[in-house]
Amino acid sequence: MKKSARGVLAPLKAQRTNRVRFGLSLAAALLDRLCEQPAGELQRRGLTTTYSRPPLFASELTSRQVLTVSELTAMVRASLETDFAEVWLEGEISNLRAPGSGHLYCTLKDQTSQIRAVIFRSAAVRLRFGLEEGLHVVAKGRLSVYEPRGEYQVILDHLEPKGRGALQLAFEQLKRRLEAEGLFNVEGKQSLPAFPRTVGIVTSPTGAAVRDLITVLHRRCPILSIIIAPVPVQGAGSAEQIAAAIQALNRLGVVDVIIVGRGGGSSEDLWSFNEETVVRAIAASRVPIVSAVGHETDVTLADFAADVRAATPSAAAELVAPVLTEIVERLGMLTARCQQAMSSRCLAQQQRLDLLLAHMGNIRFRILKEAQRVDGVVAGMREAVRAHLKQAMVNAQSWTQALRSKSPALHVRRDLLVVPQLRSRVIAAMSHSLERKAQHTHAYRGRLNGLSPLAILDRGYGILETMPGGQIIRDAGQVSVGEEILARLARGQIRCAVEEVRVDPSV
Repeated sequence: MKKSARGVLAPLKAQRTNRVRFGLSLAAALLDRLCEQPAGELQRRGLTTTYSRPPLFASELTSRQVLTVSELTAMVRASLETDFAEVWLEGEISNLRAPGSGHLYCTLKDQTSQIRAVIFRSAAVRLRFGLEEGLHVVAKGRLSVYEPRGEYQVILDHLEPKGRGALQLAFEQLKRRLEAEGLFNVEGKQSLPAFPRTVGIVTSPTGAAVRDLITVLHRRCPILSIIIAPVPVQGAGSAEQIAAAIQALNRLGVVDVIIVGRGGGSSEDLWSFNEETVVRAIAASRVPIVSAVGHETDVTLADFAADVRAATPSAAAELVAPVLTEIVERLGMLTARCQQAMSSRCLAQQQRLDLLLAHMGNIRFRILKEAQRVDGVVAGMREAVRAHLKQAMVNAQSWTQALRSKSPALHVRRDLLVVPQLRSRVIAAMSHSLERKAQHTHAYRGRLNGLSPLAILDRGYGILETMPGGQIIRDAGQVSVGEEILARLARGQIRCAVEEVRVDPSV
């Protein structure tokens, strides 16, 4: 359907009206400021009241007001904050900054224009979703001026995504982050116990969900123990209490499975089960957890983190608790099958035993027959052993007589009689040989002494040697007057000096 011309021009007229109002407000403020300042006050502050151009009209003011930059900026800020105390803007977020102060700074822009925006910490903590670059939002705030730079900006106190709710965007952002961490991986899911003894329930103590859970659990399994951890399931602080209850049931050590859930409600009512603290507590639980939040069409992050998701609390109770009557019937059926199987097996074993006993009669006869044969064999072996031993003894006696006849004892005794005679002969021969060798040794010693140089020295001769060098002097020409020589005698040495050398020419 086409828009009417009035519908198209209405926003333009509103913008034009706002601009006119802003201009008139600024002019009125300046005029009021001018009227408030008397001429004497202006002169006292050093401001002139004379125009630099001639007046155009007779009624034109003959003085003017000069403002400082700070004064003008303050006036503009006051005008903007008054006339634009609440504005709604639509634009795309860019240049997003989040310093440590907790404030958020960004730029809102469209295709042709942009404006600086600031979100103070008190408003930032109320945001249900995280701001991102390029996110298209609708925001409410007020215009103001940042006086140190003289820049006008919009102070935002409420934002919501364009085209989708803040809760939905926050849901998608947190889901992507936790999924990237692996909290929703199927590999980490736990199986529900087949026969739990104790069931823990984390829900509101006054809602319909807890009544449905208790009713279904007791109907299906009356002997089941139930531990209820009462918590608020919506509102401020509910997420922290839900997470604490899950951790407390884990610490008990007796709970086999935990049901976390509540009845139906709006997205805002179910939001506690989308909080990060609850999701992480479910993922970290050592006890299997069944998520039962809202109705079948309601999906929360707790459903992704839980080991099993149930459409409703009643469905969760049916998943957790087995039907006791069915268990009893199944046990009876299994007992009957076991008894039948045991009877059949016992009958088969009895038949086999009877067959074995029948065979044992034949086996006994065969054993007796074999025993008789063994006795005969043993008797034969004993007789053979006796005969063999007797023959061995006869052979041993004959071998003993033969060994005695060839014994070396007779030869040894005969040779022992000859030993003394041989000893005397050997001693005499050795004595004669030693005497002869001694005579030869004496003769050789005399001959050696006659040839020894020492024997010559004993007769009064000496050996002359040069000094140093120790060469034997055989010729007088080997020495010169003044040299020292050594005379070696039979007993001792004499050191001599040559005083005269006489050479015998006849030699």
